[in-house]
Amino acid sequence: MMTESLDIQTRLLHHRHKTDPHNGAVSVGVQHASTFHQNSLEQFGAYDYARSGNPTREALEEIFAGLENGTDAFAFASGMAAISTTFMLLSSGDHLVITEDVYGGTFRMTTEVLTRLGIEHTFVDMTRVDEVKATLQDNTKMIFMETPSNPTMKITPIRDIVALAEAHDCLTVLDNTFMTPVLQRPLDLGVDIVVHSATKFIGGHSDVVSGLAVVKRPDLAGRLGFLQNSFGAIPGPDDCWLIMRGLKTLHTRMMVSQEVASNLAHWLDVQPEVKRVYYPGFSDQLGNAIHAGQSDGPGAVLSFELADREAVSRFSQAVEIPVFAVSLGAVESILSYPAKMSHAAMPDHERVARGITDGLLRLSVGLESEADLKRDFRQAFDSLARM
Repeated sequence: MMTESLDIQTRLLHHRHKTDPHNGAVSVGVQHASTFHQNSLEQFGAYDYARSGNPTREALEEIFAGLENGTDAFAFASGMAAISTTFMLLSSGDHLVITEDVYGGTFRMTTEVLTRLGIEHTFVDMTRVDEVKATLQDNTKMIFMETPSNPTMKITPIRDIVALAEAHDCLTVLDNTFMTPVLQRPLDLGVDIVVHSATKFIGGHSDVVSGLAVVKRPDLAGRLGFLQNSFGAIPGPDDCWLIMRGLKTLHTRMMVSQEVASNLAHWLDVQPEVKRVYYPGFSDQLGNAIHAGQSDGPGAVLSFELADREAVSRFSQAVEIPVFAVSLGAVESILSYPAKMSHAAMPDHERVARGITDGLLRLSVGLESEADLKRDFRQAFDSLARM
């Protein structure tokens, strides 16, 4: 069977690792060994030490590379490990152009770690291609995108940014956590490296922390593989197995959650307590047409703004169905407060300048009933007036 010709819904289940060639098991085996016996001094086998290679991790990497239409994938111990290791493709004196409304952990890594290593950076509104072009310097070696952005859902025109990077001979990296390869495949649009927090939709069950990076060129695979082995921020075999288990239901979960998220976003948009809703599926949201042209759907994450921090506090205490927590992309809906959770690393003035106000909440929609979520939210809104 030529798996490349199958829809991604099918490829999540049917690939080289769908059965064990030795015993027919319909699940990848979990290999816990930390080291591997070598039969010869002159020629080592495929594995020698588990940091450098593990059969379970290798299966995950091969499966995921195929889903993103890449040549090679690399698994990491967290999404930030994937991003941080990718940043180590840069050297002292290099310049990084990065989207201004980036995830808080990426912001922290850029401003507090890369600067110590002599790597320069410029934050830019990546919805404005002319502004991106104006920030490029002779020493610019990487452009880092996140689209839709976290948490204000800004849309970056991927093809336009890739064209700029190619003309300037620099790498492009895109954080695809919100979309997953089910809804957006950046490598097909010309991006060099795609990164994920696999903790989120890919794993999907709030029970594993992991990250993934995928490349489309053998030379990049060699460089990133060297860094993965050098830093050693790898996931254990049990974590790899959990991610592969999550992949099997990824398409179904994304489709169900996306449908409810879209309906809920439109419902929230007409609730009097809500000042604004951010969601790529709104036809009047800036970048909607661009997003529709580079993805297969608006996704399952939205943000909405209440009056102030006090309203957020009361609402989060009154609502019952969503988990109020850090993270997103799980079978249960997760309500987050970016100002104190995902973007706590940003100084207040930087955060507010990016539209991440004290009244902003982010919602990752899970698999609950749409009617139950609306009822729960409406009761929570009603309680605001009584408190």
